[in-house]
Amino acid sequence: MRLKDKVALITGASKGIGKATALLFAREGAIVIVNYFSSEKEAFAVVEKIKENKGTAIAIKCDVSKVAEVNKMVQQILNQFKRIDILVNNAGVLIPKSFDETDIETWNKTIESNLLGTYNCLKAVSKEMKKQKSGKIVNVSSIAAIVGSLTSVPYAASKAGINAITKTLAPELGKFNITINSVAPGPVDTDLMKGNYSQAMIDKLAGETPLGRIALPEDIARAILFFSSEDSDFVNGQTLIVDGGRIVR
Repeated sequence: MRLKDKVALITGASKGIGKATALLFAREGAIVIVNYFSSEKEAFAVVEKIKENKGTAIAIKCDVSKVAEVNKMVQQILNQFKRIDILVNNAGVLIPKSFDETDIETWNKTIESNLLGTYNCLKAVSKEMKKQKSGKIVNVSSIAAIVGSLTSVPYAASKAGINAITKTLAPELGKFNITINSVAPGPVDTDLMKGNYSQAMIDKLAGETPLGRIALPEDIARAILFFSSEDSDFVNGQTLIVDGGRIVR
Protein backbone atom coordinates (compact mmCIF):
# COMPACT_ATOMS: atom_id res chain seq x y z
CA MET A 1 0.00 0.00 0.00
CA ARG A 2 1.61 3.22 -1.20
CA LEU A 3 -0.44 5.58 0.98
CA LYS A 4 -0.86 3.58 4.17
CA ASP A 5 -2.28 5.78 6.97
CA LYS A 6 -1.74 8.99 4.99
CA VAL A 7 -4.43 11.63 5.50
CA ALA A 8 -5.58 12.84 2.09
CA LEU A 9 -7.92 15.74 1.35
CA ILE A 10 -9.45 15.55 -2.14
CA THR A 11 -11.60 18.48 -3.23
CA GLY A 12 -14.53 17.87 -5.53
CA ALA A 13 -14.39 14.18 -4.68
CA SER A 14 -18.04 13.20 -5.07
CA LYS A 15 -17.84 12.53 -8.81
CA GLY A 16 -15.54 12.00 -11.77
CA ILE A 17 -11.80 12.35 -11.28
CA GLY A 18 -12.16 13.20 -7.60
CA LYS A 19 -14.28 10.13 -6.90
CA ALA A 20 -11.90 7.84 -8.78
CA THR A 21 -8.98 9.32 -6.87
CA ALA A 22 -10.72 8.90 -3.51
CA LEU A 23 -11.46 5.23 -4.19
CA LEU A 24 -7.93 4.54 -5.45
CA PHE A 25 -6.33 6.31 -2.48
CA ALA A 26 -8.46 4.28 -0.08
CA ARG A 27 -7.33 1.05 -1.74
CA GLU A 28 -3.76 2.24 -1.24
CA GLY A 29 -4.37 2.66 2.49
CA ALA A 30 -5.09 6.39 2.80
CA ILE A 31 -7.53 8.03 5.17
CA VAL A 32 -9.68 9.96 2.69
CA ILE A 33 -11.52 13.24 3.17
CA VAL A 34 -14.16 13.52 0.47
CA ASN A 35 -14.84 17.21 -0.06
CA TYR A 36 -18.04 18.22 -1.85
CA PHE A 37 -20.20 21.30 -2.27
CA SER A 38 -23.55 20.40 -3.83
CA SER A 39 -23.44 16.62 -4.41
CA GLU A 40 -24.06 15.41 -0.86
CA LYS A 41 -25.69 12.10 -1.80
CA GLU A 42 -22.84 11.20 -4.15
CA ALA A 43 -20.18 12.21 -1.63
CA PHE A 44 -21.61 10.01 1.11
CA ALA A 45 -21.93 7.15 -1.38
CA VAL A 46 -18.18 7.41 -2.00
CA VAL A 47 -17.54 7.33 1.75
CA GLU A 48 -19.78 4.30 2.20
CA LYS A 49 -18.07 2.44 -0.61
CA ILE A 50 -14.69 3.08 1.01
CA LYS A 51 -15.99 1.89 4.38
CA GLU A 52 -17.49 -1.24 2.81
CA ASN A 53 -13.96 -2.10 1.69
CA LYS A 54 -12.61 -1.60 5.24
CA GLY A 55 -11.20 1.86 4.51
CA THR A 56 -11.50 5.11 6.45
CA ALA A 57 -13.22 8.14 4.97
CA ILE A 58 -15.36 11.12 5.88
CA ALA A 59 -17.25 13.65 3.76
CA ILE A 60 -17.06 17.41 4.38
CA LYS A 61 -19.18 20.03 2.66
CA CYS A 62 -17.18 23.11 1.71
CA ASP A 63 -17.27 25.75 -0.99
CA VAL A 64 -13.55 26.01 -1.72
CA SER A 65 -13.99 29.51 -3.14
CA LYS A 66 -14.86 30.74 0.37
CA VAL A 67 -11.78 31.13 2.56
CA ALA A 68 -13.70 30.86 5.84
CA GLU A 69 -15.24 27.54 4.78
CA VAL A 70 -11.87 26.18 3.70
CA ASN A 71 -10.26 27.14 7.00
CA LYS A 72 -13.11 25.47 8.88
CA MET A 73 -12.74 22.29 6.81
CA VAL A 74 -9.00 22.12 7.39
CA GLN A 75 -9.44 22.64 11.12
CA GLN A 76 -12.04 19.85 11.26
CA ILE A 77 -9.57 17.49 9.57
CA LEU A 78 -6.80 18.47 11.97
CA ASN A 79 -9.08 18.04 14.98
CA GLN A 80 -10.01 14.53 13.88
CA PHE A 81 -6.83 13.22 12.24
CA LYS A 82 -4.08 15.58 13.56
CA ARG A 83 -2.43 16.10 10.17
CA ILE A 84 -2.88 16.41 6.39
CA ASP A 85 -0.35 14.51 4.31
CA ILE A 86 -1.84 14.92 0.84
CA LEU A 87 -3.89 17.64 -0.82
CA VAL A 88 -5.51 17.09 -4.21
CA ASN A 89 -6.98 20.29 -5.64
CA ASN A 90 -9.58 18.86 -8.01
CA ALA A 91 -12.75 20.93 -7.49
CA GLY A 92 -13.72 23.04 -10.46
CA VAL A 93 -16.30 24.01 -13.04
CA LEU A 94 -16.51 24.32 -16.81
CA ILE A 95 -19.19 26.59 -18.29
CA PRO A 96 -19.06 26.28 -22.09
CA LYS A 97 -19.65 29.62 -23.81
CA SER A 98 -18.10 31.48 -26.68
CA PHE A 99 -16.04 34.51 -25.71
CA ASP A 100 -18.82 36.84 -26.91
CA GLU A 101 -21.29 34.99 -24.69
CA THR A 102 -18.98 34.95 -21.66
CA ASP A 103 -20.22 37.52 -19.16
CA ILE A 104 -18.52 38.69 -15.99
CA GLU A 105 -20.62 36.32 -13.88
CA THR A 106 -19.37 33.31 -15.86
CA TRP A 107 -15.80 34.58 -15.66
CA ASN A 108 -15.98 35.15 -11.90
CA LYS A 109 -17.66 31.82 -11.13
CA THR A 110 -15.04 29.90 -13.12
CA ILE A 111 -12.04 31.74 -11.71
CA GLU A 112 -13.38 31.62 -8.15
CA SER A 113 -14.08 27.89 -8.24
CA ASN A 114 -11.03 26.72 -10.19
CA LEU A 115 -8.27 29.18 -9.31
CA LEU A 116 -9.31 30.91 -6.10
CA GLY A 117 -10.48 27.57 -4.69
CA THR A 118 -7.06 26.09 -5.38
CA TYR A 119 -5.38 29.11 -3.79
CA ASN A 120 -7.56 28.94 -0.66
CA CYS A 121 -6.84 25.24 -0.11
CA LEU A 122 -3.12 25.71 -0.77
CA LYS A 123 -2.96 28.57 1.69
CA ALA A 124 -4.67 26.65 4.50
CA VAL A 125 -3.08 23.23 3.97
CA SER A 126 0.50 24.27 3.13
CA LYS A 127 0.65 26.12 6.44
CA GLU A 128 0.09 22.84 8.26
CA MET A 129 2.38 20.85 5.97
CA LYS A 130 5.19 23.31 6.72
CA LYS A 131 4.77 22.55 10.41
CA GLN A 132 4.96 18.83 9.62
CA LYS A 133 7.90 19.41 7.26
CA SER A 134 6.31 17.04 4.77
CA GLY A 135 3.47 16.86 2.30
CA LYS A 136 2.29 16.10 -1.21
CA ILE A 137 0.17 18.54 -3.21
CA VAL A 138 -1.39 17.70 -6.57
CA ASN A 139 -3.29 20.29 -8.59
CA VAL A 140 -5.65 19.12 -11.32
CA SER A 141 -5.10 21.30 -14.36
CA SER A 142 -5.99 20.61 -18.00
CA ILE A 143 -4.43 20.55 -21.45
CA ALA A 144 -6.64 23.61 -21.99
CA ALA A 145 -3.97 25.47 -20.00
CA ILE A 146 -1.48 24.64 -22.75
CA VAL A 147 -3.44 24.56 -26.00
CA GLY A 148 -6.54 26.55 -25.03
CA SER A 149 -10.09 25.40 -24.43
CA LEU A 150 -12.60 24.38 -27.08
CA THR A 151 -15.40 26.20 -25.30
CA SER A 152 -14.30 28.43 -22.41
CA VAL A 153 -11.76 31.23 -22.12
CA PRO A 154 -12.05 31.51 -18.31
CA TYR A 155 -11.59 27.74 -17.92
CA ALA A 156 -8.34 27.80 -19.91
CA ALA A 157 -7.16 30.87 -18.00
CA SER A 158 -7.92 29.30 -14.63
CA LYS A 159 -6.08 26.10 -15.49
CA ALA A 160 -3.07 28.01 -16.82
CA GLY A 161 -3.05 29.86 -13.50
CA ILE A 162 -2.96 26.55 -11.66
CA ASN A 163 0.13 25.49 -13.61
CA ALA A 164 1.78 28.83 -12.83
CA ILE A 165 1.00 28.45 -9.12
CA THR A 166 2.48 24.94 -9.20
CA LYS A 167 5.79 26.11 -10.65
CA THR A 168 5.97 29.23 -8.48
CA LEU A 169 5.37 27.43 -5.19
CA ALA A 170 7.67 24.47 -5.87
CA PRO A 171 10.89 26.20 -4.67
CA GLU A 172 9.26 27.66 -1.57
CA LEU A 173 7.48 24.49 -0.46
CA GLY A 174 10.38 22.24 -1.40
CA LYS A 175 12.37 23.75 1.46
CA PHE A 176 9.88 22.10 3.80
CA ASN A 177 9.99 18.68 2.10
CA ILE A 178 6.68 19.39 0.37
CA THR A 179 6.27 18.61 -3.32
CA ILE A 180 3.69 20.30 -5.53
CA ASN A 181 2.87 19.08 -9.01
CA SER A 182 -0.05 19.23 -11.41
CA VAL A 183 -1.82 16.76 -13.67
CA ALA A 184 -3.22 18.07 -16.97
CA PRO A 185 -5.89 15.76 -18.39
CA GLY A 186 -7.28 15.88 -21.87
CA PRO A 187 -10.97 15.02 -22.36
CA VAL A 188 -12.22 12.70 -19.60
CA ASP A 189 -15.37 10.55 -19.47
CA THR A 190 -17.11 12.35 -16.59
CA ASP A 191 -20.52 13.85 -15.87
CA LEU A 192 -18.92 17.24 -16.56
CA MET A 193 -17.95 16.11 -20.06
CA LYS A 194 -21.31 14.48 -20.78
CA GLY A 195 -23.18 17.51 -19.48
CA ASN A 196 -21.32 19.92 -21.73
CA TYR A 197 -20.67 17.97 -24.94
CA SER A 198 -22.83 15.91 -27.28
CA GLN A 199 -22.05 12.25 -27.84
CA ALA A 200 -21.02 13.17 -31.38
CA MET A 201 -18.45 15.62 -30.01
CA ILE A 202 -17.18 13.06 -27.48
CA ASP A 203 -16.78 10.51 -30.27
CA LYS A 204 -14.92 13.09 -32.33
CA LEU A 205 -12.55 13.82 -29.43
CA ALA A 206 -11.91 10.09 -29.01
CA GLY A 207 -11.16 9.72 -32.70
CA GLU A 208 -8.64 12.56 -32.54
CA THR A 209 -6.73 10.85 -29.72
CA PRO A 210 -3.93 8.45 -30.77
CA LEU A 211 -5.09 5.83 -28.25
CA GLY A 212 -8.56 5.93 -29.77
CA ARG A 213 -10.55 6.95 -26.70
CA ILE A 214 -10.95 9.71 -24.17
CA ALA A 215 -9.61 9.16 -20.67
CA LEU A 216 -11.42 7.36 -17.89
CA PRO A 217 -11.37 9.05 -14.48
CA GLU A 218 -9.21 6.16 -13.27
CA ASP A 219 -6.52 7.07 -15.83
CA ILE A 220 -6.15 10.48 -14.22
CA ALA A 221 -6.41 9.09 -10.68
CA ARG A 222 -3.37 6.88 -11.28
CA ALA A 223 -1.31 9.91 -12.31
CA ILE A 224 -2.47 11.74 -9.18
CA LEU A 225 -1.47 8.71 -7.11
CA PHE A 226 2.04 8.84 -8.57
CA PHE A 227 2.48 12.45 -7.45
CA SER A 228 0.98 11.63 -4.03
CA SER A 229 3.24 8.67 -3.25
CA GLU A 230 6.93 8.26 -2.48
CA ASP A 231 7.43 7.23 -6.13
CA SER A 232 7.57 10.96 -6.94
CA ASP A 233 9.63 12.15 -3.96
CA PHE A 234 12.16 13.88 -6.23
CA VAL A 235 9.61 15.35 -8.66
CA ASN A 236 8.59 18.93 -7.91
CA GLY A 237 6.97 21.78 -9.83
CA GLN A 238 6.02 19.65 -12.83
CA THR A 239 2.91 19.33 -14.96
CA LEU A 240 2.14 15.84 -16.28
CA ILE A 241 -0.05 15.74 -19.39
CA VAL A 242 -2.40 12.72 -19.37
CA ASP A 243 -4.25 12.84 -22.68
CA GLY A 244 -3.46 9.67 -24.62
CA GLY A 245 -1.12 11.59 -26.90
CA ARG A 246 -3.77 14.06 -28.07
CA ILE A 247 -1.64 17.16 -27.53
CA VAL A 248 1.20 15.92 -29.76
CA ARG A 249 -0.96 14.58 -32.59
